[in-house]
Amino acid sequence: MGREALEPLVRTVLRALAEGAERRAGPVPAAEPARLADEVTRTLAAAGGDGALAALTRMLAYGSADPVDPSCAAHLHCPPLPVAVAADLAVSALNPSMDSWDQAPAATTLETLVVAELAAMAGYPPGAAGVLTSGGTESNLMGLMLARDHVLARATGRRVELSGLPGDGPRPRVFASAAAHFSVQRSAALLGLGEDAVVPVPVGRDLRMDATALEEAMAAAVRRGERPLAVVATAGTTDTGAIDPLRACAALAAEHGAWLHVDAAYGGGALLSDRLAPLLDGVALADSVSLDWHKLGWQPVAAGVFLVRRAETYASLARRAAYLNPADDEEAGYGALLGLSLRTTRRADAFSIAVTLRTLGRDGLGRLVDACHDLARAGAAAVRAHPRLELHADPVLTAFLFRYLPRDPSRADQVNAGLRRRLLREGRAVVGRTELPGEGPGRVRLKLTLLNPDTTPAQVERLLHEVVAAGEAEEDASQ
Repeated sequence: MGREALEPLVRTVLRALAEGAERRAGPVPAAEPARLADEVTRTLAAAGGDGALAALTRMLAYGSADPVDPSCAAHLHCPPLPVAVAADLAVSALNPSMDSWDQAPAATTLETLVVAELAAMAGYPPGAAGVLTSGGTESNLMGLMLARDHVLARATGRRVELSGLPGDGPRPRVFASAAAHFSVQRSAALLGLGEDAVVPVPVGRDLRMDATALEEAMAAAVRRGERPLAVVATAGTTDTGAIDPLRACAALAAEHGAWLHVDAAYGGGALLSDRLAPLLDGVALADSVSLDWHKLGWQPVAAGVFLVRRAETYASLARRAAYLNPADDEEAGYGALLGLSLRTTRRADAFSIAVTLRTLGRDGLGRLVDACHDLARAGAAAVRAHPRLELHADPVLTAFLFRYLPRDPSRADQVNAGLRRRLLREGRAVVGRTELPGEGPGRVRLKLTLLNPDTTPAQVERLLHEVVAAGEAEEDASQ
């Protein structure tokens, strides 16, 4: 069980990773889902004893979508920095748990320091608080939970986290753009508000929330006798990286006594870049913010961060467990982070962020953000220049939407959906797919999300040529 046994096993893993990647020979295995599933099943059944680690690692490497490959560009799925992976190995080896001081003595202080550093980067004053999360979904849930507890307690004089939602009075409403992450609705459901408590606010062509539409939606809710509970502003939508008008959202939330939560899971990476940080002007006005360092921070999953501007707003989450954080221990200086998280057992995920920040610094990470932004702009220019491709909008961050233009425009959705599956089936590329808001045909779009700063514009252009070739093959196959 000792760590001295780890070194030969790490060598085995590194060798098996290389062998699996060599066999894959591309961004994704060239295999139908059923065939790959059969191979995974057979490999798992045959693996045993000392050879199991190598066999299963080779299978995992072969059967993975590799974010290091320039043609793997579908999702907010970053290639983690080697130094972050090495730091993550240290955490796995030591296996601290962040729910009590005596399980994570150094890591408890380290997370507190890292959270304070990230809060300052977001523009929060001293007195902010936060915690590492599993990602934006958990962070959004925490933001809306604190919104529910804080706003309804102020309005009713009751602690909702103890007595539950009031059965009378105005119905709480959450306002989020039509392009907001689906976790907003999921959170509303989990919190007893109901998914239909979320009011979708119209967006423009760039998928950015319309501030005038938000103002009208909130005013209409008040006229109906409803209570504005929260505004969720997105700083970096999943599809286009659009950033909602944060200052306008903050002003409207304040006017109606609502909580402002900013979902900056993607766009929070702009805080690292002198060029892009101004896009997040107003984020410091938010009551809470979510950041994901496993996106534009190049960390292994999971490295989500949840921040609140005022530590006292965390009150409803405070918990006391005699076996984890007894009061007399805390009074003696053995502070724990239990009351900051929805989870009990938690990895020390702040460690890899700390190592990365100290190794590269904000400037070094900012250069990586800028490189990916430049790459997206170059890719968008290549789409605009190609006669068989159509760009939806210029990139805000590192992603953009586009589509292949078939000879028969009525088949655009079918061909674009099909060409993406063709690329996966042949192991040539991993390209994203989404749909624009609205109804009816013509909404399917392809997506490139460029998070590998080592990728070159020429490689992105080659990927786009693969898309065109797959589109032509898809059209020919259906004739």
